[in-house]
Amino acid sequence: MTPHPNYITPQGYAALRAEYDQLLGVERPRIVEVVSWAAGNGDRSENGDYLYGRKRMREIDGQLRRLSKKMKDAKVIDPSQQPDKSRVYFGATVTIADEDDNHRTVTIIGNDETDTDQGRIGWGAPLARALRSAAVGDVRKVMLPAGEKEYEVLAISYPEA
Repeated sequence: MTPHPNYITPQGYAALRAEYDQLLGVERPRIVEVVSWAAGNGDRSENGDYLYGRKRMREIDGQLRRLSKKMKDAKVIDPSQQPDKSRVYFGATVTIADEDDNHRTVTIIGNDETDTDQGRIGWGAPLARALRSAAVGDVRKVMLPAGEKEYEVLAISYPEA
């Protein structure tokens, strides 16, 4: 068990499950077939299909183990069911402004489903940790690699049920 819960949205869990099912049900059987065919061709020491196939199968098996552990440790939280929508908790979409009045909108989601280009930051990220439990109007300090920065919470929203 991880020391901190591995929160994830229902959509994030579904994406992990879909990747697991794709690897287990499609990619791995295809690679097993290639390896079996290549093994039947004789000398395996110089057989590229066999060597690559075995390597790829180890990669797939490793990824399946990682995905299985993530899904086992996951605690699925539906952000639309958040009882207190006036504060920043898991699943919140938060509009913030820095000292220079630059506005930014981020959604706080599971660490396994982050996409910073889309403004989706992990629950464990420094900015997300600083914003936890903040209400509109609160100012929070965040320690970033470039130094400390202050952000004011301008708006908080959650997805509809």
